Amino acid sequence: MGITEKGNPRKPAGKYGELMLDGMNSRHSKVTEWGLSFLHAEKDAGLLDIGCGGGATLRRLSQIAPLGLISGLDYSDTSVQKSREYNIDLIEEGRVRVIKGSVSSMPFDSGSFDGITTVESFYFWPEPAEDLKEVLRVLKDGASFLLIADIYGGYDFDMETRENIRKFGLFNPTPEEFKELLLNAGFSDARIHLKEGTSWICAEGMKSCGI
Repeated sequence: MGITEKGNPRKPAGKYGELMLDGMNSRHSKVTEWGLSFLHAEKDAGLLDIGCGGGATLRRLSQIAPLGLISGLDYSDTSVQKSREYNIDLIEEGRVRVIKGSVSSMPFDSGSFDGITTVESFYFWPEPAEDLKEVLRVLKDGASFLLIADIYGGYDFDMETRENIRKFGLFNPTPEEFKELLLNAGFSDARIHLKEGTSWICAEGMKSCGI
């Protein structure tokens, strides 16, 4: 049993959860950088990262929008703690905040954010189709949501990866299913970005004005 399994990737906890989150900050760095290249945000944008984990994405978002407030949301106590530790300087400056909460019922007013991201967390969302409607609710009109992951359904994975998807019960749609999920949730447009030579995906949902 490896650190990832002991740490519980669905809801990191305890010592092994902390170690796993540290590893994720490193392992997910490149796919995060690639996915965030599709985020178009003003310097004063208010941005949200759902499932903020170890906190590395929050720091990247603070560089994209250095004059805005960056919010992180996670339902794991361990993840909230690690994200706060990783961004303690930005929190003290009032540029980042990390809140405990669930994507299924987020503690934010409707239309709160100029952009929303999630990195390597959608696999574990409780009710993906309904949770996307909650993302749409807290997103401002005309803004976008980016769902970034390093695997997607239909890709020709090796046996070990297929076994991990099965073992951890990962929700892993195909690109076509990602697009359908976003449109069915009420996003006015959906675009799928794939990085050639990899299994990386960035599913982008746009919210039109007046939703």
